Amino acid sequence: MRDNIRIVLVGDNGVGKSTLVTALIKETFIVNVQAVVPEVTIPPEVTPEKVTTHIIDTSSKSEDQDMLERELRKANVVCIVYAVDERSSFTQVHEYWLPLLRRQGVNLPVILVGNKVDMRDEDIGRATVLEDEVVPIMNEYREIEICVECSAKALLNVSELFYFAQKAVLHPTRPLYDARDHAMKPRCTEALVRIFRLCDMDGDSVLNDAELNEFQRKCFNTPLQQRELEGVKDIITASRPDGITSGGLNIEGFLYLHLLFIQRGRVETTWMVLRRFGYGDDLSLREDFLYPECDVPPDCCVELSPSGYAFLAEIFKRYDADGDSAFCATELDNIFSLSPGIPWKHSKFPESTVTNAAGNVTLEGWLAQWSMSTLLDHRTTLAYLAYFGFPGDV
Repeated sequence: MRDNIRIVLVGDNGVGKSTLVTALIKETFIVNVQAVVPEVTIPPEVTPEKVTTHIIDTSSKSEDQDMLERELRKANVVCIVYAVDERSSFTQVHEYWLPLLRRQGVNLPVILVGNKVDMRDEDIGRATVLEDEVVPIMNEYREIEICVECSAKALLNVSELFYFAQKAVLHPTRPLYDARDHAMKPRCTEALVRIFRLCDMDGDSVLNDAELNEFQRKCFNTPLQQRELEGVKDIITASRPDGITSGGLNIEGFLYLHLLFIQRGRVETTWMVLRRFGYGDDLSLREDFLYPECDVPPDCCVELSPSGYAFLAEIFKRYDADGDSAFCATELDNIFSLSPGIPWKHSKFPESTVTNAAGNVTLEGWLAQWSMSTLLDHRTTLAYLAYFGFPGDV
C-alpha cells in the first residue's frame, strides 16, 4: 500500500478551497486567506490512515491553467469543490470540471465537495444546491467516489472530507463495486471466491466456525468470540438466508457479507482481506506476492523445503475429491482454477510424471513434478505456492 497521497482541490473561484485547507490546519475559520494557499504536508502520525498527505490548492484562473494541469497529472485524488449557495459553481462541476479531467486523461478517484452548507440555513429563500441533485452526476461519472457536504466556516465535515479523499486512494470503491447496478464487480467477486476456497480447508464449500476464525486471524490478527460469530450469521440470515447452512457460511453468504461492508462504507474491510491474500489495487495478485525476493547464486540450485513438500501433499489430499489418491483431469482443473492454469502444458503433463493405471496423477507423481519444476524454474514454484495459499513466507 502506498505511503503518500497527493490531494488536489479544484473548483471555481470563491467556492472556499483555500478556507477548507486552512480550516483543516488551523482548526478554526480564517476569514481572510490568500487566493491559493501553499502546498500543505501532513505527516503520517497525525492521519487516520498513517500516510504522508500532501494537499494542493489550485487557481481556476485561465493564466494558471498550465499549473493546474501539471498538478492534476501528479494527483492521486481530485476534490472538485462547489458552493451550495452558488448554483453556477455546481453547474460548472459537470459542465467544466469533470469533462476537463476526462480530457486530460486523469483517471483518478474524484470527491465532490459541497462547501458552505451552513448557507442553506442562512439563505432560506435562495436557490441552494440540494444533495439529491448530485445523484444523477454521480451516476454519469463513475470516477466519483463520494459527495461530501461541509462547511469551512462551521468546521463541519472538514477533516472528514480529507479522510474520504485518503480513503478513495487507499481503499477505492470503484474497482470493487458498481454503484449503478448496486453489485460487486466481476473481478472483485472472482477474487473473493478464490479467497473463500483457500479458507475452506476441508473442501465442503462451507466455512465452519474454526475456518471463519482462522480467516479472521489471518486478515485482522484477532479471533472472533462465539457471540460475534453468531452475530455475523444473524446479519446474513436476516437478508440472505441461503447464505448460511447448518455447517456455517457458504460462498453466497461470504459474498453478501462483503457487499454489506462496501455498501455501508466499510470498503477498507474488504480491501484488508484482499490485500492480505496478495491482491493489488487492480485486483490481480501482486508481483512481490507471487515472486518474493529469493537470491540464488549462479552455481546453486533450489529445492523444495520439507514444509513445501508437506503443503503440496496436504492440498493434494484436499482436492482429491474422490479420495482415490490420484488426480483425475477434473480434479486437476479444480486445483489449478486457483491459478492461471497448469504450468506444464508444453511438457506432456501428466504423462511426464507418475500416474496410476487410469493415467491419473498420483501423490508421488504430483510431488515429483513440483520437485522437477523447482529445480528447473523455482520462480514458477514460488508463484504457484502463492496461488495455492501457502501459509507464511516461502
